[in-house]
Amino acid sequence: METFDIIVIGAGHAGCEAALAASRMGLSTLLLTLNLDSIALMPCNPAIGGTGKGHLVREIDALGGEMGLAIDDTFIQSRMLNTGKGPAVHSLRAQADKRAYQQRMRKALFAEPNLVVRQGECGKILTRDGAITGIRTTTGAEIATRALVLCTGVYMDSRIIIGECSWNGGPQGLLSSTHLASALRDLSLTLRRFKTGTPPRVDVSTIDFDEMAPQDGDAHITPFSFLTDRALTNQARCYLTYTNEETHDLIRKNIHRAPMYAGTIHGTGARYCPSIEDKIMRFAGKDRHQLFLEPEGLNTPEWYVQGLSTSLPEDVQIPMLATIPGLRHARILRLAYAIEYECLDPLQMRADLSCRAWKGLYCAGQINGTSGYEEAGGQGILAGINAARYVQGKPPVILGRDQAYIGVLVDDLTTKGTNEPYRMMTSRCEYRLLLRQDNADLRLTEIGHSVGLASDERLEKMRVKAEASARERERLARTYIPVSDTLNAHLTALGQDKASSAVCLADLLRRPHVSYADLEGLDPAWHPLPEDVREQVEISLSYEGYIEKEKRQVEAFRKEENRLLPPGTDYMQLDGLRIEARQKLTAQQPRSIGEASRISGVSPGDIAVLMIWLTRYCAEHPEFISHA
Repeated sequence: METFDIIVIGAGHAGCEAALAASRMGLSTLLLTLNLDSIALMPCNPAIGGTGKGHLVREIDALGGEMGLAIDDTFIQSRMLNTGKGPAVHSLRAQADKRAYQQRMRKALFAEPNLVVRQGECGKILTRDGAITGIRTTTGAEIATRALVLCTGVYMDSRIIIGECSWNGGPQGLLSSTHLASALRDLSLTLRRFKTGTPPRVDVSTIDFDEMAPQDGDAHITPFSFLTDRALTNQARCYLTYTNEETHDLIRKNIHRAPMYAGTIHGTGARYCPSIEDKIMRFAGKDRHQLFLEPEGLNTPEWYVQGLSTSLPEDVQIPMLATIPGLRHARILRLAYAIEYECLDPLQMRADLSCRAWKGLYCAGQINGTSGYEEAGGQGILAGINAARYVQGKPPVILGRDQAYIGVLVDDLTTKGTNEPYRMMTSRCEYRLLLRQDNADLRLTEIGHSVGLASDERLEKMRVKAEASARERERLARTYIPVSDTLNAHLTALGQDKASSAVCLADLLRRPHVSYADLEGLDPAWHPLPEDVREQVEISLSYEGYIEKEKRQVEAFRKEENRLLPPGTDYMQLDGLRIEARQKLTAQQPRSIGEASRISGVSPGDIAVLMIWLTRYCAEHPEFISHA
C-alpha cells in the first residue's frame, strides 16, 4: 500500500497552502484533486484581497505561504482600499490574471520535492481506534496516511442552478465530488448545505466602456508579499457602472422564476454577498446598485461583472444586461449561476483545525463554512502546519484573536460556528489597530520560522524592518528643535500652531496630518526611510495612545486565554451551570476560560461558576497546569 505522512484532499486555495506547508516542513505529502486543470482555480471574482481579506493574505505570506507571492507575480491591477480611513482598515486588493495565477501556483506545487500531486477522488476515509489511517479512492486504490487535511471547496455533492434548470456539477463545468460527503457521514460528522453564486462573464468586444467610469489602480503599488522588493506595474483598468430602475423592474417581474424565491434552492447563502435579485427585494428603496467590470486576464475576452451575481434564467439574464449602461450590447460568454454544496459544522473543529472526533483529521476552507479564497488560504496554511506538527509529535500552533486575523477567523468558526458562509471583515476583529495588514510580518514571521516554514530570508527582513523602525522612533523621541522663526514658519506651512518652546519631533509627528516627509527641512538628521519602515514609524507614533489602549485590552484578554481548562471534562456533572452551557461545553471542550466565554449559549454567570470550579479543581489536582 502506498503511504504518505499527510494527504490533502482538494487543490483549491486551502489545499494548495496546506500541501505546500506540510511538504515544506519535511513531510511526504499527497495532494489529491478532482481535476489537475482546476488547481488554484478562481471560479468567482478574479481577484485576491479586499477589505479584511488583504490582511489574511499578508498573514499567509508572513507565515511562509504562497498566495502573496503568487498574486504579486500575476496581478494586472492593484489598489489599496480604504485609504481615506485609518491604517487599521487599509486593505490590499489586486485583480489577477486568473490563468496565470493558476499556472504560477501549479509551478510552486510541482517544484516541491516532498509533494506528489495527483488527479483522483476520495471515496472513503479509513480509520482505526479513533484515528485516520488512510483513504480509498473511487478507483479502488488504498493510500495510507498519518494525517488527512480536507479542503473540498464547494465540490461536495454540489449542484448548479440557473433558473428552472439544475444539475450535479462543480464550478465552471467541472465535476462535483459524489462520494466524500457520504464518507464523512459514515464518520458521524454533521454536514449542512450552503449556497453561493457568481455573475455572468461577458465578451470584452461587446462592452461600451465609454458609458462607464474608469477605475485605475494605484500609482505606487504595495506588494502583498513581504519578500517582493521589485517595482510592480498595473497592466489593466477596471470600470464602474450601475443598475437602474429598468433593471430592477425586469428582475421584479421575473422574481417568481428566481430559484431563491421559487423554493428550488435549499442551501443558505452569504448575507454579505447577495445576488442582484436579493438586493432588489431587500433594498427596495435603492434606485441603483454598483457594478464593477473586471478583466479575467490579459489573454482572454472574458470580463467579470462584479455585483451582478444571480441564478435567474438565461432568458432573463440576457435582457437584464441590456438595461445597464455599457452592457446594452454585451454578449454573455458564461451564464451566472448559483451553486449548492455540502460542508461541515465548524463547531466540530478545534482551534488548530483538527476534528474533535477523529485524530489526524483536519479541515480547511469552505468545508468549514467559509467563503472566499483568502479565508480558505488562511485556514489551509494553519491546517497544513498543524497536520505536520501532529505527525511530528509536536504541539499545535494556535493563533489567538490577539495575534492574527487568521486567529479571529478560526476562533469565530470553532467557538461560535456559522449559519451562513462566513466572510472575513475588519469589524470582526476587536484588536484591529494592532493587527494591521502592514505589520503582519512583525506579528507572524517568527512563528512561521519556528515551525520550519518561513525562510531565514523572511526572518532577517522582518528583523531589519523592526530594528530600523525602533531606532528611528527613539531618535525622533529624543530630538528637539529649538523655537525659532524658521520652526514657526515651517509649522505654519504645515497648518500647525506656532511653538512657544522647543518641539520634540516625535510629538510633532503625532499631530494630525503631519507625515514623516513633512519633517524634512526641519530635522537636521532627517533621511529618507524605506517605505515599510516609514509606515511603521508614522503609524506607531500617530496612533500611539490608541495602540497602548488596545495592548492593555489584549493583556486582559490573555489572562482569560491562559486559564486552561482540563481536557475531557464532563461539564454535565458541574453544579451551577445552566443546562445549555453544560451541553455546549461538553460538546466543544474549550481549551481555556476565554474560549469558553465566546461559545454561544455560555453566559457570564456560567463563566463565573466555571472559574470557581477551576480554582477548586486545581487545588485538588496539583499536577494540572492551569496557566498556559
